[in-house]
Amino acid sequence: MTETVTQWLLAHETFFMEALGVFFALIYLWFSIRQKIWLWPFGILTSFFYILVFYRSRLYADMGLQVYYLVVSFYGWYHWLFGGGGGRRDALPVTRLSRPQLPVLAAVTFAIYWILVFLLTYMPQWLDVPPSQMRYWDAFTTAGSIVATWLLARKKLEQWLIWIVVDLVSMGMYIYKGLFLTVFLFIVYTVMAVVGYLTWKKEMQQPTRSEKENHHG
Repeated sequence: MTETVTQWLLAHETFFMEALGVFFALIYLWFSIRQKIWLWPFGILTSFFYILVFYRSRLYADMGLQVYYLVVSFYGWYHWLFGGGGGRRDALPVTRLSRPQLPVLAAVTFAIYWILVFLLTYMPQWLDVPPSQMRYWDAFTTAGSIVATWLLARKKLEQWLIWIVVDLVSMGMYIYKGLFLTVFLFIVYTVMAVVGYLTWKKEMQQPTRSEKENHHG
C-alpha cells in the first residue's frame, strides 16, 4: 500500500509542483495589484516551483524566465523599499513610460526575442537535452515577460498591458502542453492584469501625499 501511494505521488509530482506554483502565484498577483511589498517573496516561491515544472515540460525559455524572476524579485524588493526617494521606505510612485522610452523598449524586446529563438534552437543540442517545443511562442512570451517584470520592479503602469498580451498567448501554449492548472492561473492572470491596470491608473490620477501636504501648506 505504501509503495503504491509513493508511486502515485511520484507519477503526479509535476502536478503537485504546479499546484504549489499556482497557489503562490495567486498570492503574488493579489499583492502586486495592491502594491504590497510581500509580492516579492511570494514571487520567489512561485519561480522555484515553476522552474521544476517547465523543465519537465521542456519549455526551456519559460524555465530560464523563472530564474530571471528570482533575480529581479530581489531587485524589485529593494527598489520598492528604497527607490522612492526622500529617505522614506516603500514610497515609490506609479509612473508611465515616457515617449522616448517606448521605441527603446520595443527594440530591447525585439532583440531579446531573437536571442531566445537562437538559444532555444541550438542550446538543447549543445546540452544534449530534448529539443524545445513551440520555441517561437515560448521566446515571444518569455521576452515579453522579461520586459514586463522589469517594468513592474520600476512600478511602470504599462507593465500590465504587456502582461495581458503575454498571458493570453501563454494560455494557448499551456493548453497544448496539458498544464491545465496553469491555464486556470493564466485566465486569472489575464483578468487581474486588467484590474491591475485600472487600479494603478486610478491611483496615478489621485494626488500624492506630498502634493496634499503642499496644498494644505
